[in-house]
Amino acid sequence: MNEQRAAEPVTAPKVTVRRAARIEDGACRHLLVWRAGPGWRTAGSGVLGGGIGERHWVLNAQVRAGYGRLDPAEHLAELAAAQGLTGPGTGLMTAAEVDACTWAEDGGVTAVVTTGIGVPVWAAAPAVPAPAAYVPGTINILAVVPAPVSDAGLLNLLTTATEAKVQALLEAGYDCSGTPSDAVCVAVRTGGGPPEPFGGPRSHWGSRLARAVHRAVLAGALADRGRRAGWDGPPTHPATLPGCACDDVLAGKAG
Repeated sequence: MNEQRAAEPVTAPKVTVRRAARIEDGACRHLLVWRAGPGWRTAGSGVLGGGIGERHWVLNAQVRAGYGRLDPAEHLAELAAAQGLTGPGTGLMTAAEVDACTWAEDGGVTAVVTTGIGVPVWAAAPAVPAPAAYVPGTINILAVVPAPVSDAGLLNLLTTATEAKVQALLEAGYDCSGTPSDAVCVAVRTGGGPPEPFGGPRSHWGSRLARAVHRAVLAGALADRGRRAGWDGPPTHPATLPGCACDDVLAGKAG
């Protein structure tokens, strides 16, 4: 639904995303963590903790190109435990460089995106053989809405985020709707008043989410194209360095 209606004023909490590192497959690999805490529920397509439900954290882990484990949910659970994350959460994976995440805010909504467009595809396309060489990719989106939203509205927000992603890719000059492994996670508050019933691109929160996701994906898509001009995979190093960890990757300028 796209109905626009007045919404109760809310105070948007600061979204703090931390970057951490671990040694895996012979190299230092980074991950992003949002420690939301209680009072949030999400709808998402993450391999760990996907679906709809209360979630206390979101983890987005960079893995090696050609990732071959057959138990990604268990792997993400191990990474979450190593970060001291407890309670229900959701985990995403990407072979793209999470250090290059982009983010945007609009009217209290925050969108954080990691972008790797190694295999651009249209969702509906003729069947083709798998590519001979693996190319790192995946667009992972986390969008945080500081208000309660109904189940139907939350699923509509998920759709709106995907629509905004496709719009941004087209504006960035890509002939695709995404990559084969994209994931989206939308978080909304629990409690705090009656839930908003709508989440379409012309609804109160859907319009803000759409603008934030669009700006973050557009910035990420343009930056990814520049990186791939001389692409040799995300930079790696064999040991964790002092600059690998960051307490707040969103402390700088958005975009």
